[in-house]
Amino acid sequence: MADLSAKTTVAVCETQPLTTAGVRAVLNACPDLEFTWSVSSLDEGVRMFRQQPPRVVLADKGLGINGLLHWILNMRATPATTAVVIWGNSLTEAEALRFVQAGAKGVIRKAVNPETLLACLRSAGAGSTWMEDVIFRASPRATRSTHSDLTPREAQVFDLVEQGLTNGEIARELGIRPGTVKIHLKHLYEKTGIRSRYHLALSGLKDKGLLTMTA
Repeated sequence: MADLSAKTTVAVCETQPLTTAGVRAVLNACPDLEFTWSVSSLDEGVRMFRQQPPRVVLADKGLGINGLLHWILNMRATPATTAVVIWGNSLTEAEALRFVQAGAKGVIRKAVNPETLLACLRSAGAGSTWMEDVIFRASPRATRSTHSDLTPREAQVFDLVEQGLTNGEIARELGIRPGTVKIHLKHLYEKTGIRSRYHLALSGLKDKGLLTMTA
C-alpha cells in the first residue's frame, strides 16, 4: 500500500546558484515537497538521476533546448517515473510545445510567484501536465468542431500535428504529398477556428485531458 504521507522529491538542474538557493528555500517551507539535490549541468543531472531519481526535476531552459529535449526523451526510457518541469527567463510557443511533446510535465517562466511554481511542481508530481497560459500569445479558442466532425484523414493529420510532426513528416507518415497536408491543415483551421499549428496541437492535448493550462 502506498505511503500517502510520503513527500514529493524535487531536484533542480539550474545554471544560477542563487536561483537554486531560492528554490530550495521555497521547497523547505512546504511539508509535502522535499528538495533532494541540485546540479548545474545536464551531464551532472544524468549522474545524479541514476543515483537518486527524484519524482520531479526542475530544469533550466538555459542548459540548451536540444540537450534538454534529448534528456527528457532519455528519462522517458528509464523505469523511474520522474517528471521534468522546464522553466526559463523566456519561452516561446514553439519551445514550450516541443518540451511538452517530448514528454515534459511542466513548462513555466522564472518570473512566476512561488505559489505558481509550487502548483506546477505538485501537478507534475501527481502525473499531470501543466503549462502557463501566458507563454502563448493567444490561448486556443474553443473549437467549433470536434474530432467526430473531421474526415478520417483530417483526424489523422490533427493527431500527428499534436505529436509535433512537421508537414514533411506527416506527409511521409501518411503517404501523401506535403501540399496535401497543407490543404488538410487549412480545413482543420476552418473547422476549429484555430489559426496556428501550435494552438491546434494545444487544443488537441487539452481536449484529451493531457494538458492543463493555468494563467
